[in-house]
Amino acid sequence: MTSPQTSAITKFRAMHESGCFVLPNPWDIGTAIYLERLGFKALATTSAGFAFSRGKPDGGVPLDEMLAHIQEIVEATALPVNADFLNGFADNPEAVAENVKLCVDAGVAGLSVEDSSQNPAAPLYEKNLAVDRIRSARSAIDSSENDVVLTGRSEAWLVHASYGRRLRGQRPRAHPLV
Repeated sequence: MTSPQTSAITKFRAMHESGCFVLPNPWDIGTAIYLERLGFKALATTSAGFAFSRGKPDGGVPLDEMLAHIQEIVEATALPVNADFLNGFADNPEAVAENVKLCVDAGVAGLSVEDSSQNPAAPLYEKNLAVDRIRSARSAIDSSENDVVLTGRSEAWLVHASYGRRLRGQRPRAHPLV
């Protein structure tokens, strides 16, 4: 028998392989259920939407609160859920890996880790560090024996740079590119 997470991952991977699809962003249980009833096939959490619903700025929700939110969205619907996991709630690759394991344990079918440092003075991680962080996230997922979809998300718009210039020649093994 397959677990609900395994089934969700299988569905989510099939959606990625079939082409483009719309991935709406619930910020609470009610919107997750509503979006499912509207006929969407998968959901993605929204770090900003959830933070704003708590009166906090984007990036202002601590890891434990975000993990609880992600898990409640996963448990509220039968749809695959992709977690907007910001910068993995850590700067160094090892800590990103630890946090990604916790996110996978919350039952997600996918998650994104971005290259935004949350530091206004240096808004993006240095290229090699950004790649190492994604590699660590992928390694953590692989060691979990769940084939969760990983999206390496570039926030290059913060500095008006292109993703291609930032990671040219690098292969961090994330799946979709955002």
